Amino acid sequence: MLAGVVLKLCTEKFAGGYYTTTVEAYIKASGRGIQGGTSHCLGQNFSKMFNIVVEGDDGAKSFVWQNSWGFSTRSIGVMVMVHGDDKGMVFPPRVAKIQVIIVACGIVAKTTTEEKQAIWNKCNEEVARLKKAGIRAASDLRENYSPGYKFNHWELRVCPFYTYSKRAVNSTSNVLPIGRAH
Repeated sequence: MLAGVVLKLCTEKFAGGYYTTTVEAYIKASGRGIQGGTSHCLGQNFSKMFNIVVEGDDGAKSFVWQNSWGFSTRSIGVMVMVHGDDKGMVFPPRVAKIQVIIVACGIVAKTTTEEKQAIWNKCNEEVARLKKAGIRAASDLRENYSPGYKFNHWELRVCPFYTYSKRAVNSTSNVLPIGRAH
């Protein structure tokens, strides 16, 4: 899910348990692994110690079988280490809240209301097209910010962005013009 290289190990076990499996995330830069999650099969050892029983359909009581699972916040740290660089971070698509943002550009003081509306309509059409394809997309149509501010805003939020301007509105191409998308 976090798009990292994962190793599954079964070499250690929780004290008193039958077996333990762990998920280790591999960090390419250091060549090491970091434990991200564990699953312990505790069996009936602890239920016998603390007298934890369950009654079956036949009325007979038996000790419960117990498991213990954990997913560490270290997994989030691993995602940052694996997917980050000097330019920032790029979230794996399955984790990103917004996978693509469409930024309206080229709207200046002398842009007519019709031209502005055409750009916004084109942005919203592309968002609808992307959503239909199963991509979580949105458009940034804020008028009170410059395109540069919007680009920075979305880069800091680790979201690939695409731009639309008057030129894109007049184009017959179905290809999204690409902004900086890491």
